[in-house]
Amino acid sequence: MLITLDDLRRFAVARSFFKPTTLKRALYRLGFVQADPIRAPARAQDLILRHRVKNYHAGDLERLYPRLGIEEDFFVVYGFLTRPIQALMHPRANAGVPAEGSNAWPAAREKRAGLLLEFVQTHGAMHPREVDSYFLHGTVKNYWGGSSNATTHLLAAMHYRGMLRVARREGGVRIYAAHQHGAEPADTAERHPRIDAIVDVAVRIYAPLPAPCLSDLVRRLRFAVPQWRSELKNALQRVKQRLSHAPVGGVDWYWPAEEDLARFASPGTVRLLTPFDPVVWDRDRFELLWGWPYRFEAYTPAPKRKLGYYAMPLLWRDRVIGWANLSVEKGRLKSQFGYVESRAPYDRSFKRELEAELDRMRFFLSIGS
Repeated sequence: MLITLDDLRRFAVARSFFKPTTLKRALYRLGFVQADPIRAPARAQDLILRHRVKNYHAGDLERLYPRLGIEEDFFVVYGFLTRPIQALMHPRANAGVPAEGSNAWPAAREKRAGLLLEFVQTHGAMHPREVDSYFLHGTVKNYWGGSSNATTHLLAAMHYRGMLRVARREGGVRIYAAHQHGAEPADTAERHPRIDAIVDVAVRIYAPLPAPCLSDLVRRLRFAVPQWRSELKNALQRVKQRLSHAPVGGVDWYWPAEEDLARFASPGTVRLLTPFDPVVWDRDRFELLWGWPYRFEAYTPAPKRKLGYYAMPLLWRDRVIGWANLSVEKGRLKSQFGYVESRAPYDRSFKRELEAELDRMRFFLSIGS
């Protein structure tokens, strides 16, 4: 079978947007959902889930989190993982959070962490403010040059190592509880299957992947398993043997071997996507699939922005044809659109489907028309 770029586009869209289901089932089908704190008009995790969960409203994930059997943690980036997947990644022996580097903890920090863990074990789930009021650790230099609370940093580091878990959030703030993971794999025979399973999860979320993007994705798993980062290069070679692949336009593409490209049909809907949605997350893959460079400009100075602060890719059927900037003003949804070809499609069904998508967005945000 000759595979074309049209086949890959259709496959990439249709396989990711499965029939909406319950929140828990969607989370377990995805395995991982990226998190981001920007609300424009909602957080990334909510914008990802609204396409895949029936009757989803912004904030449902945080509200229902304690009952979903999921955890906050690093995968290829930070987000929400199912517990079976998180268990594959731990324990992270003596690992510092990614922004701190991979240096071992100093003895003084190990001691403070031990005292803090004992405190949380004794008192139960704790707000960082409650912990700080007891220990008064003071302040430390944070990753971006400012000053922030030393206790908060230590809690985050302990969470990354697996000593703590996020029990819930209150007003967006993590509430931590004590946590203990299982034993490390005893040898290579136990370790390799775990690494391979983690790689397979990542591929399942973001496939189909061109070879350079597959390599980058596997390298990013150093955040998930810093203790095994030296083994990821070999894991990449192993996963290439497990996946289906084909050359398209001079590039080798990879996807799960059990999935048949031919059985996926092109959807007939409009979708507004967060910049972190699995369909558009990899910018190099995006440009190969849709022929134009999308950039996330929230951290670009306003005069230099071309698309907008939080330009959301506009997906029509299996083509990303433009972008939208959405905001809520006085309880109303405001929208501005841009198009790659400088105009909206003439197709009447596009206008109808765009209005339907804006109605779905209003429902998701719980606002009026």
